[in-house]
Amino acid sequence: MRDLPEPLQQVDRTCVMWRGRTLAYFGGCDYFRLSSHPAVVRALREAATEFGLNVAASRKTTGNHELHERLERELARFFGAEKAVLLPNGYVTNFAVAQALEGEFTHVLVDERAHASLQDATVVFVAKRIAFRHRDASDLARVLQRIGRRARVMLLTDGLFAHDGSIAPLAQYLEALPRSARVLVDDAHGAGVLGRRGRGTPEHEGVGRERVIQTVTLSKAFGGYGGAVLAPREVIARIVERSRLFTGSTPLPLPLAAAALASLEILRSDTSLRRRLEHAAFGVKKLLRTALPDLPDNPSPILAVTPANERHASRLKRVLLRAAIFPSFIQYPGGPESGYFRFALSSEHTAGQLAALARVLHYHGRHVEAH
Repeated sequence: MRDLPEPLQQVDRTCVMWRGRTLAYFGGCDYFRLSSHPAVVRALREAATEFGLNVAASRKTTGNHELHERLERELARFFGAEKAVLLPNGYVTNFAVAQALEGEFTHVLVDERAHASLQDATVVFVAKRIAFRHRDASDLARVLQRIGRRARVMLLTDGLFAHDGSIAPLAQYLEALPRSARVLVDDAHGAGVLGRRGRGTPEHEGVGRERVIQTVTLSKAFGGYGGAVLAPREVIARIVERSRLFTGSTPLPLPLAAAALASLEILRSDTSLRRRLEHAAFGVKKLLRTALPDLPDNPSPILAVTPANERHASRLKRVLLRAAIFPSFIQYPGGPESGYFRFALSSEHTAGQLAALARVLHYHGRHVEAH
């Protein structure tokens, strides 16, 4: 059994304590550092005092609460969706959709590098599963031609891919798909980050919501915890009616619902957060373009680099530590099996921290490659 990584101690919003040293931290996915925002923490604390931690019942019995319904309304408003429904966490949102729409489709087409929650959910749809090449609309078209015009199709993809920061070409997919098809977008990393209003990959790609089901987590850009499905009204009704996961789960703890409401309000009212994050992403990528020419040219705050070999990985770790940067070397589904460095920028990193990261990666660009 592989051991878990050493625990990290948060020092402030952009630094951690590791082996007695304070290091700039580019790990995780807290893109706006809202998990430690004073207003979010205050909302959580006040709700815990007023409501306690847990309703201890399904929402279909006695566990529904006004905070749950208010958060769903505000999520639908923020994302411009007809309706939203909360789930206990982001991973299970795709399962709830699959349970609700089980038997509706003959084929489930899934990006070969889709997140594990999507890969696992394909089984629940009870349809023929076909993987298409990563972000390849041409390969998707070939698959569609092969399965025929009578196929009832659901397509599954990440919106913003966490392993390298690339973005799904949703507009191309929808153009290739039959009008009866639906697209399930796991937008855990795009929600709150992409789009003029932070509505995620659909807004960034300029596609409507009529055929799109968007699943999100509140643990990334929103700094909290929990998951939600944003979809047309009839899909949400089917989830509430048919999803055993929704019916059989204790809902989001009320303090976390209150914290999410505070996060939504901050992202809605303070547009400078997204501007700073986008400026950081484009600025660092511009500095790295000559050393890492394959970095995605988009507003994604994720940088991923793969060492050429174990010796180069060890060298880059040492240089990052000398620059007082935590070496975020991970092994995660979707990325290279041998491991890779993944750096997530935030709106709160200082110019000095961003410049230090760019200098290290640029200098060692000949020893690593973007993937």
